[in-house]
Amino acid sequence: MENYIDLKSLFSLIINKWWIIILAALVGGGAAFGFSKLCMPLKYSSELAMYVQSYTTFNENPEHNYNNINNSKQLINTYEKVLVDNAVLNDIGEKLTETFDEGVIADSFAVSDGRISPASLRSCITITSPTDTSVLNMTAVTKNPELSAAICNNMALVAPDYIQRAVGVGEINAIDTAKVQYNPVSPNVKKNTALGAFAAAFLAVVIIILIDFFDNTVKETEWLSEKYKKAIIGEIQQFEQEKKNDKADKHIRLTDKDVPFAVVESYKSIRTNVNFALSPFEKKVFTVSSTSPAEGKSTTSANIAIALAQGGSKVLLIDGDLRKSVQHKIFGVRNRKGLSTAIGKMADIDECIAKDVMENLDVMPAGPIPPNPSELLASENMTSILEKLSERYSIIIIDTPPVNVVTDSMELARNVSGTIMVIRYGDTTTDDVDEAMKKIEFSKMNMLGFILNGVKTKHKGKYYSKYKYKYYKYDKGYGYGYGSKPDETDDEEGDSQEIKKENRKTNTNKGNQNNKSKKKKGGK
Repeated sequence: MENYIDLKSLFSLIINKWWIIILAALVGGGAAFGFSKLCMPLKYSSELAMYVQSYTTFNENPEHNYNNINNSKQLINTYEKVLVDNAVLNDIGEKLTETFDEGVIADSFAVSDGRISPASLRSCITITSPTDTSVLNMTAVTKNPELSAAICNNMALVAPDYIQRAVGVGEINAIDTAKVQYNPVSPNVKKNTALGAFAAAFLAVVIIILIDFFDNTVKETEWLSEKYKKAIIGEIQQFEQEKKNDKADKHIRLTDKDVPFAVVESYKSIRTNVNFALSPFEKKVFTVSSTSPAEGKSTTSANIAIALAQGGSKVLLIDGDLRKSVQHKIFGVRNRKGLSTAIGKMADIDECIAKDVMENLDVMPAGPIPPNPSELLASENMTSILEKLSERYSIIIIDTPPVNVVTDSMELARNVSGTIMVIRYGDTTTDDVDEAMKKIEFSKMNMLGFILNGVKTKHKGKYYSKYKYKYYKYDKGYGYGYGSKPDETDDEEGDSQEIKKENRKTNTNKGNQNNKSKKKKGGK
């Protein structure tokens, strides 16, 4: 997919992920608050201002005196260097060790052989000079407020002597003494918390943008339409239906209760688009496939068949996935006989079709798994079967395996009007679609269009719950041989209890309608 920055889409992306950003801000702010409170030691500051005067000590003649203000400005930089020299700091360190306990000293400075390290003392001192002034401001920050004040005051004591010896020009005097400040200057908990929250939120935004920028999954029907010049048959929202237990069938049918209204309308729109797509063709036979497993093509096939049947068309749904069939599970029909036995002429076609699973809808299950699915689908018997069935049904839908996994779907190219490709939103990659389209073009199969499945849409401020298709899994052990044991649903009783209940409901409704019509006739 083309990588470009659309500010509108970018803003929408950030808004949609607002909860992640807020969560990151809360976590970052909380971490910064906890670290500031529990891990960062309290530090105390003390300040001292020193005034610089400039005059000559080697000549008392007034004609040779310097202008004190101008010379003091020139000497300030020199004084700053002198005051943090090791000799000055060693002298201050000695005075501090004489005044404070070893524990207090060791808590703030590095101590070696009873002497304070000049480097550690220098790291606590900051000397600055306001612009256009002759003043040096000294600030000392340590873990002890009294120790900070002592550093400043000791500097005021030793500084004049070292300035005279090192520079020989001018004089430095303290304006006042440093006061002990018991209010800590560090850590600034509020500031650190705010910075932590902002940094975490900013990092979350960057990560969200990067993930989206490098995400190559399909999320836009416009991209599919523009790149491949194919129609968009429809979009199906992501939804979930409550199940009584974990073992329940996860294939959601359009007729199940609690199916969202938006999903029902999506399939009605797909029904209309399918009819338009098939209108130029005399043969109303098409396949439904996907690029890879777990994209929902079997459930989509079943629901398209239901929608077409509800629209009044006589529909046959064929399970053409002879490797991993599921249509018999979706509709609760027997799978002892099906497409594989019909192609192999092991049973009559009518015996392989489950009639009237719903009004206007028949289903031909896959039947026992054969050892040669591709060859069976490409055989003349398959062509003959589709020709015979086309005379009985208005529309025939064939559920076929994923295009990028096996070639079964391609074997039907000459027998169908085209194929519809199911793409899963946020899961199918652009590379998957490219590979599938290459195979479809190579086999010269007509591409009717795309269906984007599992689209995340907002409803009342929340996303629909996730509906994951985990049933379709190809692995090394898939395909069991022609004589494999039928599925547990292949009981002798025929239709499942679910289908029987649905049929009873249908019959009851028909009976009620007949009673009403009789009453009306009697009244007349």
